[in-house]
Amino acid sequence: MKMLRDELDLRRKTELHEVEERKNGQINTLMQRHEEAFTDIKNYYNDITLNNLALINSLKEQMEDMRKKEDHLEKEMAEVSVQNKRLADPLQKAREEMGEMQKQLVSYEKDKQILLCTKARLKVTEKELKDLQWEHEVLEQRFTKVQQERDELYRKFTAAIQEVQQKTGFKNLVLERKLQALSAAVEKKEVQFNEVLAASNLDPASLTLVSRKLEDVVESKNSTIKDLQYELARVCKAHNDLLRTYEAKLLAFGIPLDNVGFKPLETAVIRQTIGQGPAGLVGTPT
Repeated sequence: MKMLRDELDLRRKTELHEVEERKNGQINTLMQRHEEAFTDIKNYYNDITLNNLALINSLKEQMEDMRKKEDHLEKEMAEVSVQNKRLADPLQKAREEMGEMQKQLVSYEKDKQILLCTKARLKVTEKELKDLQWEHEVLEQRFTKVQQERDELYRKFTAAIQEVQQKTGFKNLVLERKLQALSAAVEKKEVQFNEVLAASNLDPASLTLVSRKLEDVVESKNSTIKDLQYELARVCKAHNDLLRTYEAKLLAFGIPLDNVGFKPLETAVIRQTIGQGPAGLVGTPT
């Protein structure tokens, strides 16, 4: 029992020693590991601290820069505020001008549409103008030709009028003088006949016979005078009708009567009424 107790005691001590050795080894291992971990943690936190310090310093510098920038921006903001106040009135004017220009833009669009329509109408009008110009040239050529024909007709008509006027005036003068001569001759014959009757002392029957013969002669002479007066009136009427036709033709060709160069004279018959009918119809002697 003693030997067993001693053996067991020795074994116990041996096992305890081994346990102690293992415990001390594990403790040393843990302490070493803890030391290494502490060193790592210390280095880690030292690095973090250094980084934080560097970051803090960097942030301080950035804050300083930001403060400087803020001061600069405040100064600039103050300047901008002053400029804004100074530019407020021009801005208002610019806005008003912009509103006016927008209205003008609307009017411009309308004017643009009107301009397009006007250009289209202008093209049509130009084409019509070219057609009218061509027609005008044709009409001018025709007008020149007609004007030449009119001038030629006017010249011939004027010459004919002057010739007819000269012939009519001369014929009227001859007829008037012949009529005056016949009237004077009749009056002279009547006076001579009355003197003869007064000096002859004829009987009433012979006087009646002579008076009848004389009345027949006077009636014949009066008929001749009436015929001459009718012919004179007819010629004057034809002359006046020719003058009216001439004036109507001048007005139809657009020639004023003042441009003729002379004033045609209408003829009038003494003690004769000339009507407005054809040349063959004249008034009876009065």
